[in-house]
Amino acid sequence: MMLPLIDSQQFHNIDYTDNSFQRAEYDNCTFTNCNFSDADLSSVIFIECEFDTCNFSNAIIKNTTFREVNFIECKFIGMQFQDCNPFLLSFNFSNCQLQFTSFYKLKLKQIKFDKCNLIQVDFIETDLTNAVFDDCVFNNTVFRQSILKNSDFSTSNNFIINPEINTITNAKFSKENVLGLLHHYQISIN
Repeated sequence: MMLPLIDSQQFHNIDYTDNSFQRAEYDNCTFTNCNFSDADLSSVIFIECEFDTCNFSNAIIKNTTFREVNFIECKFIGMQFQDCNPFLLSFNFSNCQLQFTSFYKLKLKQIKFDKCNLIQVDFIETDLTNAVFDDCVFNNTVFRQSILKNSDFSTSNNFIINPEINTITNAKFSKENVLGLLHHYQISIN
């Protein structure tokens, strides 16, 4: 089924909890201060779109396409990104709040998280090759059987990564935050 094309449109201050979101292909669109809480975004296509100050708490994204999408100052609670369309999946997060969000088994090579708070986020079996976590704060985020090759954690803090169950070849850490790699050994360092 061909979806209608919506190109280069701007959407401001729309509450999609009250209005049903139109299933379409959105190309080069901007959404500002929109509320997608509990909205059904299933099978919608977003290409080169930007979401600024939007709330995605518990939004449904089954087979949703995100290609070259930027999320700025957005809130995500309970998002299940593993349900979206994995083909050419590409997005970045800046100044976002992510809580109880899952990226289970996704290929997120070269993804960037800039100044984000990641609280109880699931990166189980996630490919984060060349990912950048710039000035991010982690709290109970899970990295298990993830690929973190060449990933950059050097300016982030409070993460816990077990190098025995994750691939961290050539990943970058700072002297100040390297303790997150030793946490599972239950040792004290003074």
